Amino acid sequence: MKHFILVLALLLVVSALLSSCSVNKAAEQKGPPPVQVSVVEVKTGNATYHDEFPATVVALNQVDLRAEVSGYITDISVQDGQHVVKGMKLYSIDRQQYEAAYDQARANLNVAKSNLAKSQQDADRYADLAKNDAVARQTLEHAQADLESAKMQVAAAEATVKSVETNLRYSVIYSPFDGTIGGSLVKLGSAVTTGQTVLNTISSDDPIAVDCAVDEKLITRFNALLQSSANGKDSTLMITLPDQSLYPYLGHLSFLDRSVDSQTGTIRIRIVFPNPKRLLKAGLTCNLRVRTTSASASMLIPYKAVTEQMGEYFVFAVKENKAMQRRVMLGMNIDDMVIVNKGLQPGDQIVVEGMQRLRENSLVLVTPAGSKPSGDNRHGI
Repeated sequence: MKHFILVLALLLVVSALLSSCSVNKAAEQKGPPPVQVSVVEVKTGNATYHDEFPATVVALNQVDLRAEVSGYITDISVQDGQHVVKGMKLYSIDRQQYEAAYDQARANLNVAKSNLAKSQQDADRYADLAKNDAVARQTLEHAQADLESAKMQVAAAEATVKSVETNLRYSVIYSPFDGTIGGSLVKLGSAVTTGQTVLNTISSDDPIAVDCAVDEKLITRFNALLQSSANGKDSTLMITLPDQSLYPYLGHLSFLDRSVDSQTGTIRIRIVFPNPKRLLKAGLTCNLRVRTTSASASMLIPYKAVTEQMGEYFVFAVKENKAMQRRVMLGMNIDDMVIVNKGLQPGDQIVVEGMQRLRENSLVLVTPAGSKPSGDNRHGI
């Protein structure tokens, strides 16, 4: 009886072991559960993006104000950084000596004109007497010579008046154009020298220009833009400011430089922008944004669908409920999208959420895009 019980217990243990192995084998054959993922369809379209170039704001007109006559500064009529208009009075240089020289030159001119009138009368009178042989020929010739000398003296006096009048006019300095003046380099009472002393700098500010250097390979593109009648009418040319904000006004391409820099292989271009609020200052660094639309249809996919491995880029494509990893060649980034140059075909279904738990040939359960699949959804690129 005891022997029979031992045999029965042994049979029960063996049966339990066989049942456990059968369950484990069935579980192994069934495999892991499918991974929940969200997918999007690869589509083609015209991709619009912006190329960016480092640029610098420059004034269309800028000039150093220099003293044209020597003397002492007697008046400064503007404040540093003030907006000025053409013809506005800026500086005055001591005028006393130039006014005195002008008055003297005018007086000398009047004397010369008086002498000319006398010489003219003498010449006319002797000419009438000579017709009746009532005066010597030599006397007439002397009178005519004096007349010519008096005319030349008047011309010389008039030239002197113009010269001193110019000096008198240059003793007051006016703005040559509309713009913004900088900080004054002289003070009241400062001595200035003709052609040497710089008083200030003035630059135009509306409109204002942006200069940048672009690769010589882009000459054809920018030359076509220069010839386009659409310049200034759309958002082709914009700039971003140092704080990354977008400048609110659109620009138009003004010119391409006459030659390419042989050392850098670049050519300078200039874009002109309106600047009514004086937001742009000469010397400011910014980025020129040139809007570009691809000439042919491009494949665009969400940037978050891409993973990076050892410098190469991959996406997971879904076919027959299986995920297959595909290597892709990427192009330009456009906001949260990226152009795919190679590796996919239009109509492919690619995973945008849930790829962290995927392996090659993983079974997947497709959920609508935007729903939250199981597992962590973060990825790096």
